[in-house]
Amino acid sequence: MVEEAKLEETEHGKFVTTDGWFALHVSEAPWLTSERFGGGCRFEGKTRFPEVGVNLRVLEPGKPACLYHREEAQEDFFVLAGECILVVEEQERHLKPGHFVHCPAGTNHVFVGAGEERCVILMIGNRPETEAICYPVSAVAARHGASVEKETPDPREAYGDLALEPAEPIWPLYGVD
Repeated sequence: MVEEAKLEETEHGKFVTTDGWFALHVSEAPWLTSERFGGGCRFEGKTRFPEVGVNLRVLEPGKPACLYHREEAQEDFFVLAGECILVVEEQERHLKPGHFVHCPAGTNHVFVGAGEERCVILMIGNRPETEAICYPVSAVAARHGASVEKETPDPREAYGDLALEPAEPIWPLYGVD
């Protein structure tokens, strides 16, 4: 029998502190934000899920989720609300709620908020034993402020001193009662 995970209440939300199953409303989970890349909710606790990463991102119009990149793992995305632009392999696709995006390992991509309202994207990715990532230069992503100036495999070099701050939950879809 799999035990229920323990959740620790903190000033920034409930953190999962042990292995096991759990149920957690998005308004109770820890959120992070940055001025450049918007907000996100990580359901993981002090240790990352070993097999599959699950994140929820909320993008303001015109703000990218991250920098244009590719990973050596499958990633999948589902647009829950709002609109965004997917920059994928130097092409742009306009996405709305209900759009699903599948990126096999090695697919260059980034999402940028669009429209008048926040965009909410469920992001799910495989967690390989060794993680390899690359940030290539992209003229299309650069138009959205989402490209590095020089290709690098190093996230610290790509992002520099990106300040991630704890944030209040950004959950524009449903009430929290």
